[in-house]
Amino acid sequence: MKEILKITLFSILGATLSLVGYKTFMEKGHKQEVNTIIPATTFSIPVASNSSKTNALAENTDFTIAAEKTIHAVVHVTNTVTYLQPRNIIEYYNNQGKQIQKGSTGSGVVISEDGYIVTNNHVIDNADELIVTLNNQKSYKARVIGFDKKSDIALLKIEAKEKLQYIPFGDSNNVKIGEWVLAVGNPYNLNSTVTAGIISAKSRDLDGDSNIQSFLQTDAVVNPGNSGGALVNTRGELIGINTAISSKTGSYIGYSFAVPSNTTNKIVQDILEYGNVQQAILGVSGVGVNNDVANKLELNETEGYYISEIEPNSGAEKGGLKVGDIIKQIDQTKISKYSDLTGYLSTKRPNNTIKVTVLRDGELKIIPVKLSDKSILTQKAFDLELKNLTSNEIDNLEIKSGVKVVAINNNFLAKKLGLTKGTIIIKINEKEIESIEDLNKLKNLDFNNLYNLEVIYKNGDSKNWWLR
Repeated sequence: MKEILKITLFSILGATLSLVGYKTFMEKGHKQEVNTIIPATTFSIPVASNSSKTNALAENTDFTIAAEKTIHAVVHVTNTVTYLQPRNIIEYYNNQGKQIQKGSTGSGVVISEDGYIVTNNHVIDNADELIVTLNNQKSYKARVIGFDKKSDIALLKIEAKEKLQYIPFGDSNNVKIGEWVLAVGNPYNLNSTVTAGIISAKSRDLDGDSNIQSFLQTDAVVNPGNSGGALVNTRGELIGINTAISSKTGSYIGYSFAVPSNTTNKIVQDILEYGNVQQAILGVSGVGVNNDVANKLELNETEGYYISEIEPNSGAEKGGLKVGDIIKQIDQTKISKYSDLTGYLSTKRPNNTIKVTVLRDGELKIIPVKLSDKSILTQKAFDLELKNLTSNEIDNLEIKSGVKVVAINNNFLAKKLGLTKGTIIIKINEKEIESIEDLNKLKNLDFNNLYNLEVIYKNGDSKNWWLR
């Protein structure tokens, strides 16, 4: 009995000692272990300081105000062309036949309360009658005030009794890539259609360095019938005239293009003030700089416009620009490629002075240049636009003189003679043509007389052509 009592007491004592030891050492050690853990470095996902405002703005983007401001100022333009359709060979040779009327439609933008309307030239081309229908379904006959084929802009006028809603011009130079825009027009004869998108690109040149155009590119849906309609920002300001789509089917596939509002505004002002478009030129030829051009010319730059030629008596020559200069900026506009240059110049007039920033011998120089009038540096003859040759061209071609074709206004003539841009005319009626000044004596050239032209093609071949 005593032995059992001893064992029981020792067991109780051992359990007590174990419990006290655990409390004293184990829990204390555990607490120390917990307290000595090194806190992790504080980390949070980066968030822009105004992200909540931005998100709220994006979620609450409201196009209804811009749509309401613009939808009543975009009109439906109907172009009616009347032509004769011969029913037999006799009518064909006697210019007789049944009168056929063919219609096409597009859009236009009212830009003043007294009825001036901007549209595309291709919308009104060859029209015998133009009818403009407002969003309230009132229709008016329109007359053409003027047009510019190269920019595809035309100005119309209607005589409405009431003051019209119009869209004010915005500044297309301030448009940002990614900015929300609305396209307003009449696709497929569906009146007053509004689509939304963003600015996808600026200074888009669709034909490489051969085109003077510089478009705004957007992914707002544009289809046939939208031509001549408005591209507006979310404030309801006109920033472009919808002009073209890139498509193999004729319908929208993701890209559309608009003539910038600054270019449009300048053309409208020229038509109203001068009756035609005043085209200012810098007087340089060259190429937009990219990686390939930089490697070929051994340049360290991959952006800008490289000057390879300067036209005699041009503003560029008088201002001091040189062959080999790379134009980096004009006024406050960065020049990264050819279409940046042509786009900015399209907003200027002859005799405007611009500040040209060029890279020369590794240094940036700012050179003031007074822009030249293209009509002074070019002449028209035989439906061709011609300009003087540079000294380099004369040396390379090993000729005494000549003038170069820079534009062809008669496709039949081009096909007949095989003429292209860059063709050189060295003689007319066996007389050497030293400069476009010689053509002043031939301003009245037409096909009623017989002329002999000696030309040199771009591949170096020469040929004589007789024209009547």
